[in-house]
Amino acid sequence: MAYVINDSCIACGACKPECPVDCIEEGAVYTINADQCIDCGSCAAVCPVGAPNPED
Repeated sequence: MAYVINDSCIACGACKPECPVDCIEEGAVYTINADQCIDCGSCAAVCPVGAPNPED
């Protein structure tokens, strides 16, 4: 199960350098490439607004 970034993303960039497989894309809001995500939770651990969550 991959992580997804929800609408609460403030595009602060805290998550991107924490991803060990570099699957987070920068933009107006950040997105996670589900095909590359290894479900480690590193992005969620550093997000100040709790935007990354496991995909349902």
